[in-house]
Amino acid sequence: MANHKSAIKRHRQSLQKAGRNRAARTRVKNAIKQVRSAITATDKAQAGEALVAATSVLSKAASKGAMHWKKAARKISRLARAVNGIEA
Repeated sequence: MANHKSAIKRHRQSLQKAGRNRAARTRVKNAIKQVRSAITATDKAQAGEALVAATSVLSKAASKGAMHWKKAARKISRLARAVNGIEA
């Protein structure tokens, strides 16, 4: 680690940002897990509710920069297709 005052501050900031990003990605994974478990249980109502929550979490993570916006959109799209295909 560098000894300059600005470099020390920058390192501290990067650690804080990494922690926030890690927490956001963990929330995303847990939200997706909720949707997938509802899909495997073929519970369309619960899957729909979980999808709404997961969409919010994914959009927020993308807007904060924890993940790329196209990756979030892709995940939302695939989850929505899976939820819509439960009864079909």
